[in-house]
Amino acid sequence: MGATSNELDFNKLDFGVFLPVANGGWVISTAEPRPDGSYALNREAAVLAEELGLDFIMSMAKWKGYGGETNHWGTSLESMTMMAALAEATSRVKVFATVHTLLYHPAVAAKMFSTLDQISGGRIGMNVVSGSYAGEFRQMGTWPEHLDHDARYDLAREWIQVVKRLWSEERVTHKGDYFRLEDCESSPKPLQKPRPPIICAGASEKGMGFTIEEGDACFIGGRDLEELAKVSARAKEMAAERGKTIKTYSMFGVLPGDSEDEVQRRLQSYRDGADLEAIKGLLRSYGLEPDGRENSMQARARNVFMNEMLTGDAESIARQIRHIMETTGLDGMMLTFADYIGDLRYFGEKVLPLLRAAK
Repeated sequence: MGATSNELDFNKLDFGVFLPVANGGWVISTAEPRPDGSYALNREAAVLAEELGLDFIMSMAKWKGYGGETNHWGTSLESMTMMAALAEATSRVKVFATVHTLLYHPAVAAKMFSTLDQISGGRIGMNVVSGSYAGEFRQMGTWPEHLDHDARYDLAREWIQVVKRLWSEERVTHKGDYFRLEDCESSPKPLQKPRPPIICAGASEKGMGFTIEEGDACFIGGRDLEELAKVSARAKEMAAERGKTIKTYSMFGVLPGDSEDEVQRRLQSYRDGADLEAIKGLLRSYGLEPDGRENSMQARARNVFMNEMLTGDAESIARQIRHIMETTGLDGMMLTFADYIGDLRYFGEKVLPLLRAAK
């Protein structure tokens, strides 16, 4: 069930930017502008996001691209290193870095995020990824072939519990199924008390249960707004059953224009430049080969856009966002942009004030 408009305070809903840490951003096309995945672009976008009043910035962790003419996501910056620099470049916005539980020992991650929290002055957040795509890890010899989906969440649960102990206890001895620590020390502790916020994307009952029990917010998705509303409601229902609360967020793209002709020209330009081989690489990374059937992700990918796009002028985009938030019960949106400077500035200067003023 969604909320009604008079129940929502858009000043308390979170709007953040999913930074273009990898080349091509979230549009699989040769059309310009194409984010190059450079630090210079990410820094400019992060500083701009803060200036415009957005609430958080986040970067993914990516280790292998999708090929094709554009080598989409073949070039990417490492999340925690980059967010350390962006924490220094900003002063207010929340800074979320991504960590893979399969790649980093919990003692290493605990110290890295304590360091990030100190650099940011208590603004760091942890985005925990328990699995991701097998091909990215197999190339490094780090994919645990013996662990299934549920077991990877069991590992992630033990991992995050060890991290939390290292953030709060002077010494930790732990003998678990996946990790062993003997009188392990980790100082300094994070500045934030009781700890930095933790967010995770989880669609399955197992994944959602992990996020609710160990984290603070959950990234969710759905084929349409009805499904998104059901998933959001289910997450909050599961949290209530556990005596907790959870925030839900979802990702949307923004492609604005002051006229419908301008928007359609931009959309068609990206579609005309579709990198079909990179799109096939994306589908293969999900284990999806063309079989005559399409789910929502495949349909969007074939349309070059990797997430649902909000298009139109400022009033139209603000209206779409209000409808989404009122219908789904989401607590915030993570936004991507076709043009990470022009479109982000348009959103911050023209759309966000309309949302913040909503009553």
